[in-house]
Amino acid sequence: MLALFLSSSSYTALSLLSRSVTLDLAKRTRLSALTMSMNLRTHAYAGNPLRSRTPKSTDPFSPSSAFESLKALIPVIPNHPTPSPDFKVLPFSKGRPLVFSNGGDASTTPIWHLSWVSLADCKGLLTSRGADLNEDSLVYLGPKVEEDLVYWAVDVSEEDGVVSELGGRKLCFVDLRTLMVAADWADQRAMDELAIAGHARALLEWHNVSRFCGSCGGTTVPKEAGRRKQCSIEACKKRVYPRVDPVVIMLVIDRENDRALLSRQSRYVPRMWSCLAGFIEPGESLEEAVRRETWEETGIEVGEVVYHSSQPWPVGPSSMPCQLMLGFFAFAKTLDIDVDKEELEDAQWHSREDVKKALTFAEYRKAQRTAASKIEQICKGVERSQSLSTDFNVESGELAPMFIPGPFAIAHHLISTWVDQGSGNVHSKQQAGLSLSSL
Repeated sequence: MLALFLSSSSYTALSLLSRSVTLDLAKRTRLSALTMSMNLRTHAYAGNPLRSRTPKSTDPFSPSSAFESLKALIPVIPNHPTPSPDFKVLPFSKGRPLVFSNGGDASTTPIWHLSWVSLADCKGLLTSRGADLNEDSLVYLGPKVEEDLVYWAVDVSEEDGVVSELGGRKLCFVDLRTLMVAADWADQRAMDELAIAGHARALLEWHNVSRFCGSCGGTTVPKEAGRRKQCSIEACKKRVYPRVDPVVIMLVIDRENDRALLSRQSRYVPRMWSCLAGFIEPGESLEEAVRRETWEETGIEVGEVVYHSSQPWPVGPSSMPCQLMLGFFAFAKTLDIDVDKEELEDAQWHSREDVKKALTFAEYRKAQRTAASKIEQICKGVERSQSLSTDFNVESGELAPMFIPGPFAIAHHLISTWVDQGSGNVHSKQQAGLSLSSL
């Protein structure tokens, strides 16, 4: 089972730690087993290869330079030479990116890919439907300098006929959650494309919900290649930046009895249990948010709070285009549970052995194959309604008594890290600062 993802810098930190601190043999064995099981460099939706660094303004790949080139190029399409850098565009419809599937057979799983179109094809597609493409329609995503390309996203939700036109080409718009489940988390190409799609959706949905100025009510206009907006009223000109909603997510641990607190919400698929989570309130530290949310939802008091890692989560409602999940271990001071039924359906303590079985029983690969096949069917024009929750079964067909979110969610890695390392390893702030928070 996959555990917490570490970057190369984390491995360096672990190496320094092993040379500077004398660990007993048992701890060395557990730490070695953990690092050996980590085969991804970061969480799902993080590690976007187009956002490794922003070029300086004088660089032709920078947002400002690329925007000026784009502005000059659009009016002369299709009578234009190939620009350098060239441009690729990812269309979105109602928060869903355009993808294609390369198919598969009985022994292989279909693989989805983002369906980039050229700037000329994008303009031609919109023009054929009576729509106009201008530079403010596009949002800068980032460059691949080695390929002489700059990537953009465009929202075509309001353009009639575009979906059916692209469907005739065996292309389809698919929601990010389905793409997430269908992605092979051991395939870096798939994780890179998922991160790009998540970033693009967050920006486009933010544009859709920030059309008017919060100060004066005037319309806002895109600036800096869509990376921010500004009020169009001359007397106001308020700057507006993309919204990020921070959320704490925590695995509450009963250290003495070697148990973890897992909860269910009514919106969860049957048998799924996960960590507690909640939005951070103004004037509140992260640690305070962890303690408050745990108390409000379960009546349990928390003492020590240890940071684990963070994950962008651009699959929430359009009103919150990108949440930032901040993961923690929280150690309980009290154990009696008093569930807030308005927030949770249930919350229970689970032994390490039960949680370990849930990690073993949950057939994430089977769910991945089902989601990938669903995308294949959608691209062929056949919509499937089967619920992915039916695929979390054991091989015999017997339903697993419980399962937790898959490796695409930070909750999975909070829980699997506790199962693999044990409370004795995750509760040390000094060790956690090196081995857990360096992602």
